[in-house]
Amino acid sequence: MAENGDNLAGGYGQGGVDTVLSVGDVAREAEAMARAVPREEILSLVAGEPLLTLDGLHAGYGAMEILHGIDLAVGKGQSLCLVGPNGAGKSTVLHSIFGFTKITAGRVNAGARDITRLTPSEKLKDAGIAYILQDNSVFPDMTVEENLLMGGYLLADRAKAQAAAERVFSHYDRLAKRRNERAGVLSGGERRLLEISRALIMDPQVLLVDEPSIGLEPRMIDMVFEILGELQRTQGKTIIMVEQNARRGLDFSDIGYVLVAGRVALAGEGAQLLENPDVGRLFLGG
Repeated sequence: MAENGDNLAGGYGQGGVDTVLSVGDVAREAEAMARAVPREEILSLVAGEPLLTLDGLHAGYGAMEILHGIDLAVGKGQSLCLVGPNGAGKSTVLHSIFGFTKITAGRVNAGARDITRLTPSEKLKDAGIAYILQDNSVFPDMTVEENLLMGGYLLADRAKAQAAAERVFSHYDRLAKRRNERAGVLSGGERRLLEISRALIMDPQVLLVDEPSIGLEPRMIDMVFEILGELQRTQGKTIIMVEQNARRGLDFSDIGYVLVAGRVALAGEGAQLLENPDVGRLFLGG
């Protein structure tokens, strides 16, 4: 399966023509700067106790292994952004956490609990992990309200799902005004808001967010990151994201990882990686 988030055919970064490297150049130079990041360094970036960890995870699709011993750790209420060249395995990390890949070694842990073999439904219902897909995942012929209620499909009590939907509407007037309209008429930013809100119906602790800015105009990107920031600050949500706009993702996140060829090549505070000249040259367009 291809890394859907890694589709910048012309190169990586947002500089001018003279600063944008080819995909092949980025991959080669990133691999050259890669090093084995000690697990102690990974854990040192966590605030408090780790809420979610990956321990030496090997995973992929079918016979193809994409991740080769990934370690990851993030605490409650922290945000972590994965950046790296095309095919580095960024989206595969999210897929593996949620149960969409074949895991051949290593563990996914929620606190001290091994959740490696749980199904995606069990990850959502029992481990409090929700996945916000990169692709447009709203049901266009259903109303906004019906889409929201689909987020509570694992709840035995429909009244709880309805109550959660009402909380969403009370908080996001943009959706409340269109609750009875077909989701297919929403703008790209409104659809992204609906996707995020639908994931909140089950009140997860961890949000896996794949390319939150993809396909959106700048003002809608601002709105989406403001919403994610608010969820982190006011509700203590833990956010793990893959973001094509590496500068925006690292600026938002407490922790940043650079993935290269299925391994963690660099790890640090998001602000620290923004100042790293190699990260800037390869992923930030200058």
